[in-house]
Amino acid sequence: QVQLVESGGGLVQAGESLRLSCAASGSIFSINVMGWYRQAPGKQRELVASISPVGSRNYADSVSGRFTISRDNAKNTLYLQMNSLKPEDTAVYYCNARRTYDRTYNYWGQGTQVTVSS
Repeated sequence: QVQLVESGGGLVQAGESLRLSCAASGSIFSINVMGWYRQAPGKQRELVASISPVGSRNYADSVSGRFTISRDNAKNTLYLQMNSLKPEDTAVYYCNARRTYDRTYNYWGQGTQVTVSS
């Protein structure tokens, strides 16, 4: 079974940076689409960034140019580098694993809180 554990969240001031990490239970990046999602209270969970098995990256318009998604296959770890943070980035951030041709395959981590103060 896939297990995902996020870490790296915290409280920062606007303009500062954080790097989130997602540790996976095994070597899964070769067949899975990995993504970072976030959810604020009372709002739907939204996709922040994703990376495919071949390395194609996609970003939400709100974070494009500020956030970077990457992975270390040897360490089975997914990262989200967040620069120039804004108060609007405040949310719980979740790591996710999916497979394009298996709609039932969908795993989530427990989430890590990111709070950006002004």
